[in-house]
Amino acid sequence: MKRILPIALITALGFSSGLPLALSGFTLRLWLARAHLPLAAIGFTTNLGIAYSLKFLWAPALDQIRPPPPFRSLGRRRGWLLPIQLCLAAAIGGLALTHPAHHLALTLILGGIVAFLSASQDIMIDAWRIEFFPLTMQGAATAGYVWGYRGAMLISGSGVIALSVTLGWHAAILLLVPLQLIGAATTLLCPEPAPPETVDTGSIAARFRDAVIAPLAEFWSRRGAAVILAFVVLFYLGEALAGVMLAPYYTHLGFNRAIIALATGPAALVAVLAGTALGGVLVARAGVGTALMAALLFQTLALGLYPVLGLHPHLPHILLVVSVVESFAQGISDAAFITYLSGLCDKHYTATQYALLSSVAAVALRTVGGLSGVLAQALGWIRFYEFTIVSALPAILVLVVILRKYPPARTIAAP
Repeated sequence: MKRILPIALITALGFSSGLPLALSGFTLRLWLARAHLPLAAIGFTTNLGIAYSLKFLWAPALDQIRPPPPFRSLGRRRGWLLPIQLCLAAAIGGLALTHPAHHLALTLILGGIVAFLSASQDIMIDAWRIEFFPLTMQGAATAGYVWGYRGAMLISGSGVIALSVTLGWHAAILLLVPLQLIGAATTLLCPEPAPPETVDTGSIAARFRDAVIAPLAEFWSRRGAAVILAFVVLFYLGEALAGVMLAPYYTHLGFNRAIIALATGPAALVAVLAGTALGGVLVARAGVGTALMAALLFQTLALGLYPVLGLHPHLPHILLVVSVVESFAQGISDAAFITYLSGLCDKHYTATQYALLSSVAAVALRTVGGLSGVLAQALGWIRFYEFTIVSALPAILVLVVILRKYPPARTIAAP
C-alpha cells in the first residue's frame, strides 16, 4: 500500500502533464486542417511548442526562487506547481473559445501560452518525481507517469476529435478544463520532497552560479557529455518529422474524424501502455542501454508503416494497425528514454538538468519538425515518410558509440 499510493500520485500528475500536449500538437493541427489552412502553416505550428525546448532557461528560477506568497507554505516544488496548473486550466479555456478560421493569430497565441505553462508544469513534475522516488522505484514511477501521460493524450487527442463531431471543437476542448484541474488536486495530496542539504541563500551572483552555472558545469564535466547530448537531440528526430504531419496526412488519405478518433483511441492506448510496460521490463532485466537500442530499432520499423498506409488509402483497418504499432513503439521509447534521462540528473540540480535534457530532446520536434509541412509538400507524402525512416538512423549510430564508450548503468531502477 505504501508503494501503490505514490505510484497513483505520479500517474495522476502524468495525466496532468499529458493533457495539454495535443492542444499545441495533433488536435490543434487537425482543427487547423479542418479549417482548410495550408500545410506550411500547419507544419510551423510545431514552433508553438518551442517552450518545451527552451524550458531550461527558466528552470533555474523555479529551482532557486521561492514560490509566490499564497503558495509558499506548500514547499519549493508544490508551491510552484499548483499556481502553474491553475493558470494552465484557464489558458485551455481561453484556447477553446477561439476561432482559428477567422482569428488564427489569437488561436496560435493561446496555443503558445498553453505550451509555455505546460512546459513549466513539466519542470516541476519531473523534479518532484526524481526527488521524491528512491532510485529503486524510478522505473515504476516512470511507468506510472507515462501511463497517465498517454491516457491523457488519448483524451485530448482522439477523445476531443470524436466529441468535436457532435459537440464542435469549442465545447470538446472546453471539457478539458475540469480534467486539467485533476492535476491541481493531486498536487495538494502529494508530499513535498526534502530539499537538498545545501541551499545557497547568499548574493545574487552566488545564487546565479548555483542555479545556472553549477548544473551545466557538473554535466559538462562528465565523460562523453557532448555525445550524450547529440543522442538526446537525435532520439526523436524521425518520430518528430513523421508525427507533425499525421493530421493532414490522414485528412489527405480521406479518413474522417470519427475514423481517426477510433484508430488513435482505446486500441492505441492499450498498445502504448503495453509498450511502456515492456520498456520498463527491458530496463530492469536487460539494462537501459539495451532498452534504448530496442526502442530505436522498433521505432524505425514502425515509421516504415506510414508509406504503406499511403499506398492503401480509405482502408480503416490498415490505419488502425499503423496507429497501434506506432503507439506500441512510442510506449517502449518513452519508458527507456525517460529512465535514461532521469539517471543522468544530479539530485542537487534536478529541475535544471532534467529540464535541459528534456528540452534538448524536444529540439528536433520544435525546429526541424516545423519544416515537415514544407518537406511533405515538396517530396509528396510517400517520399516524405520514406525520408523520416532515414532520419531515424543517426540516433542508432550515436547510441552504438555511447554503448561502447559511455554506457549507462546497466540497471537504473527496479521494475
